[in-house]
Amino acid sequence: MPADIIPQEQAGTLYGLFRERLTRTPHLPAYKSYDSAEKQWHDISWQEMATKVAHWQEAFRNENLEPGDRVAINLKNCKEWVVFDQAAQGLGLVVVPLYPDDRPDNVSYILQDADIKLLFLQNAAQWKRLHPSITEEHHIQRVIILGGDDDSSTLAEPAMYINDWLPEHWGELTEWDTEPHQLASIIYTSGTTGRPKGVMLSHHNMLSIAYGAVSQIAVTTDDVFLSFLPLSHTLERTAGYYLPMMAGACVAYARGIPQLADDMLNVQPTVMIAVPRIFERIYTRLQDQMTSGSVIKKTLFNLTVRLGWARFEHKKTKNGWHLGMLLWPIMDKLVASKVQAKLGGRLRVILSGGAALPLPVAKMFTGLGFNLLQGYGLTETSPVVSVNTLEHNDPASVGRPLPGVAVMIGDNDELLVRGPGNMLGYWNNHKATAQTIDSKGWLHTGDQAKIENEYIHITGRIKDILVLSNGEKVPPGDIENAILLDSLFEQALLLGEGESYLAALIVLNSEHWFKLAKKHGLDPFEHESLNDKALHTTLIQKLRKLLHDFPAYARIRRISLTLDPWTVESGMMTPTMKLKRPQVIAHHQEDIDNMYS
Repeated sequence: MPADIIPQEQAGTLYGLFRERLTRTPHLPAYKSYDSAEKQWHDISWQEMATKVAHWQEAFRNENLEPGDRVAINLKNCKEWVVFDQAAQGLGLVVVPLYPDDRPDNVSYILQDADIKLLFLQNAAQWKRLHPSITEEHHIQRVIILGGDDDSSTLAEPAMYINDWLPEHWGELTEWDTEPHQLASIIYTSGTTGRPKGVMLSHHNMLSIAYGAVSQIAVTTDDVFLSFLPLSHTLERTAGYYLPMMAGACVAYARGIPQLADDMLNVQPTVMIAVPRIFERIYTRLQDQMTSGSVIKKTLFNLTVRLGWARFEHKKTKNGWHLGMLLWPIMDKLVASKVQAKLGGRLRVILSGGAALPLPVAKMFTGLGFNLLQGYGLTETSPVVSVNTLEHNDPASVGRPLPGVAVMIGDNDELLVRGPGNMLGYWNNHKATAQTIDSKGWLHTGDQAKIENEYIHITGRIKDILVLSNGEKVPPGDIENAILLDSLFEQALLLGEGESYLAALIVLNSEHWFKLAKKHGLDPFEHESLNDKALHTTLIQKLRKLLHDFPAYARIRRISLTLDPWTVESGMMTPTMKLKRPQVIAHHQEDIDNMYS
């Protein structure tokens, strides 16, 4: 089917985009959801979505909210997320997305900082956890609960269930008309080094990036997106919600990570957006299967990946063809097509963003015939700055800038960005805004980069760079990612600031730990087993093999092991699954002192 792209100028606003999509393809499926009671997937059309949006707008009006008031949503990905967003946008309200897994104290801070008037939650349990932290400094007039088994009478004011909130009668969609450059949403950053900051994005910000992205990667009304990266994540919101709406594609909402494999088989998506950790987990799972499988199986798999990667390189450079490539149709049938079938069999584009994608992972997926495209961006840039495309894909890079986005390298090799997606600023934080966007409009990303043939290569994070006592500068991110390609290691944090050598804090995979302990004659239930010298020697040798492609500075000489993962609940990870380095270091300070004593 030909493309049916809604130009940014015609949409005007995010609500205008929804109304134009309704006009163009009212009866096409907009979203797919799984009904756990009926145990089957159901489609909902754009016309049916419009009816729901109109219904919710009537309920919003009954709350006497004013244009510009902030309303928050703390919900897993579902069609109701879209209904809430569009109903609010159609009344001039500002939507503040929250992470479903975030800590109550973080949520409470955001609700107060943004002066939230109405809050939409997944279930009553969320409200029960959050309610004790709500004070007189909060101005929440209404809390809406999507579902739950509790009786409405047990809910503390001002909470009520959605069915009690929605009115019995309602009219048509509103004709709300607003300016594209007006504030549409406040999205709070992860806050790896302190309290989260509210990024102010306009309708124009997000629409311009969605349009720039869809001009680089063709999407049609035949496409089906699988949505599982949280909609509170700007990448999923812009590229997995507004972009499909702009192109008229359907979005299927995954039930969750545990059911992801089944959902992919049933939905058979054509486009998927995810963070690198998802692909790393698939990579390590396949590597484990090859290790435990027969020699023939492992040989065929590795040969397929090598041939597939060689074919990809040949298509890209027109060089390097060799006779072995004639074997590809056989390897494709025996290996590659079977792996593709496990992911639904129809994936034509996979987009990776949010963090660095390790090259070995990219090589494996590419070698198996997947079009895995890495991109780069920040919440502050709505979020996409650059992306690889099907025609121009360099997996070692994060692609070329989107049309209309300018980039340059500033002091300390920092990547600077100026484009239509650059935020309006930080909510109630002029100082932080001035520190991030300079007088010429360049947004300072904090990431170090180099640009080669227009392709951007991220080389490190300025604040995260470790400077050893000999002056050697070590970017920890790539090293940590390389360590995590071995399924034995669940999490890792590199250390060495001001020291003469590198050390690492490592969280072991608890399932693999029992086998490892038995192999070394250790009691897996005894904490002291994690400090065994022979065990440490074995694991340090394993780390050296994993890091053999890195410069000499990447040699890790000391490790500290734990089985307790760093989590959002413990305050050591952000809701976007980024490590809070200062908090992890503070928690393990005694272990660190021992490694450097």
